[in-house]
Formats: sequence, structure tokens, C-alpha cells
Amino acid sequence: MFVGDEVLLEVSFAVARERLARLAESGALVGASHDAYGHEGTHVRVGVAGLSKLVRVQVRELARTDTSAGLAIRWEATGPGGRLFPVLDADIRLAAAGERVALLTIAGSYRPPLGSLGEALDRAIMHRVATATISSFLAQAAAQISGHPDAVETIAPNGAVPSQPP
Repeated sequence: MFVGDEVLLEVSFAVARERLARLAESGALVGASHDAYGHEGTHVRVGVAGLSKLVRVQVRELARTDTSAGLAIRWEATGPGGRLFPVLDADIRLAAAGERVALLTIAGSYRPPLGSLGEALDRAIMHRVATATISSFLAQAAAQISGHPDAVETIAPNGAVPSQPP
């Protein structure tokens, strides 16, 4: 199954690229949620209220050019029952969309667990959960990159809001 989303950022591509690089390098993209069992750095909750799971997040180093930037990310469930959740592989991309506007996108894929039963559950409800999770994650990243971290719940480690230069 494929999931994705995009958002326009009201910030120049050059500024957005540097902020995305800082988020990736600082671990903020893999930071813990406010109540992520006290772990730091590599775990985050995904899902929607009542349907979330602690996952391990892996991020590849940001690849940059003069016109685009991107990184790969993998989310996979941890602990008991982890096999009941799909592994998500996604690409986060940033591109110029004007002089003072950048486009942030995420595109990923996952295979529902449990064979045909999992596929039926995915069609019924889980794809909507995956889509909501991806959209929420992208909105959080966009808020951080555009310099408006208070616009949505942040994704920084332990709930801290990383400072953004003006």
C-alpha cells in the first residue's frame, strides 16, 4: 500500500534545506513522543488515538543538491506484537516551489501483515490510520522547518522544541 502527503512551506528552499538537515542530524525526526516510555532518540509513537504503537525509526543521511534534498526513513514496530504492524519505508523530499516557497513531500509504502486478512483490515480502516499518521508527521516536520514549531505538536526528542533561527 502506498501513502503520501505534501505541504508548501513559506520559507525559501535554501533555508528549508538547512533546517531539514538540522532536524535529521539532531535526531528530531526520530525523536520520542511526549510519553514514549522514557526512551530517547530512536523511538516514536505512530497511529491515532487508541491505535498507536511504539516504533523504531531509522533515517538515512540527507542527500542535497542545489535544487532538491531528500532522505529515506523506515518505521517498524518494536516489542511483542511488532509483527502485527507493517514496516513503512518512505522518502522525504524537499524542492523549491518559488522564490520564497518550498515543497515538502513524503511518499512511502508498506505491506499489511497477516496476508489477506491484513489486506482486508487495511482496506477497511488501517490505510486511513496510516494516511493520518503520515500527514501528522509531515505537518510536524513542516512546522519545524518553516519556523512555526508551536503550530502543531513537535517531533523533537523528549518533547523539547528545537530552536529555529529567524
